[in-house]
Amino acid sequence: MSDLGNKKTIANNIRFYMDKLGKTRREMCAALDVSYSTFSDWVNGTKYPRIDKIEKMAIYFGVSKADLVEEAKAKKNKHLIPVLGSVRAGIPIEAIEDVLGYEEISEDMSRLGEYFALRIQGTSMLPKFSEGDIVIVRQQADVESGDIAIVLIGNQNATIKKVVKFGGGINLVPTNAHYDVMTFTNDQIEELPVVILGKVVELRCKF
Repeated sequence: MSDLGNKKTIANNIRFYMDKLGKTRREMCAALDVSYSTFSDWVNGTKYPRIDKIEKMAIYFGVSKADLVEEAKAKKNKHLIPVLGSVRAGIPIEAIEDVLGYEEISEDMSRLGEYFALRIQGTSMLPKFSEGDIVIVRQQADVESGDIAIVLIGNQNATIKKVVKFGGGINLVPTNAHYDVMTFTNDQIEELPVVILGKVVELRCKF
């Protein structure tokens, strides 16, 4: 492929992921620490980014470097969801700005609902879920007893726990024996409140 072809390929790929994630040129410039004119050269296909900037863009978009520098194959079928560092009460998922990157889910999965990803913090769900792991979460307001869910308790950050229901309320059960089970009555669920944000459907370990 010619040098011009390489420039055009990466320009098309950058624009694709910007459109996919709703990013503006100014947002990209701030994230990559480059001038507006430099970034414009990249997306217009007149200049080729340095390798360190390609790596930084790939991390920002949540894709591989190959996704940026190679010809598009089946990008139209890719579905990217945000990886969140934390979720707080009172902030809709789509409004959270603590976005650490993006994960790809399949087209089949995307048809089943709305998703977000969350980076695990803490050690309460060891050994299955380790700090730094990424979980894929399908947004839903309730889960079956025994499911792993992302739960908001009062004004705290969201937590990941196994939800076990009983007649008068729920238990939020850690898998790490060093942590206590949290029990909430139906009245407490309403008053605090205790809110289920979604069901954990996939674990993506980071090595």
